[in-house]
Amino acid sequence: MRRRLALSLVATALAVPAALLPASAASAAPADKPQVLSSWTQTSVTSYHAWAAARANPSAWSAYGFNWSTDYCSSSPDNPFGFPFRTACARHDFGYRNYKAAGTFAANKTRLDSAFYEDMKRVCARYSGATRTSCRSTAWTYYHAVAVFGVTAPAEAPVT
Repeated sequence: MRRRLALSLVATALAVPAALLPASAASAAPADKPQVLSSWTQTSVTSYHAWAAARANPSAWSAYGFNWSTDYCSSSPDNPFGFPFRTACARHDFGYRNYKAAGTFAANKTRLDSAFYEDMKRVCARYSGATRTSCRSTAWTYYHAVAVFGVTAPAEAPVT
């Protein structure tokens, strides 16, 4: 009972419907996997925080069979010019890998790439002046690269 209450409080704090949080590994509803995946791959900061909370405790979601592996920003720097894009890249990988596994990647790619760009712009919002402008320009370059070349990205990565 305490676990359910704690999960409900987390759901409220993150503005995520409690139905998307597993009560336990045994009672998780894998039929909800597409809905959960969608809720974690939207462009909003709420979606980002819900994904980050789940990423911090992937065992709570083991019944869903999500692929949490990442190679972060692939062959590009994870922190270009000191801008920490590593977590944005990890969420982008999460979306790509799981939608490819579900066979619905093409229908979701544009949104995944947009969420990636929004995540990086949120990183850039920490800066001001010329540094913010440089960060946003770098974010746009990363976004444009995945928008054009992301379809050829591998479905799996060796790093977890």
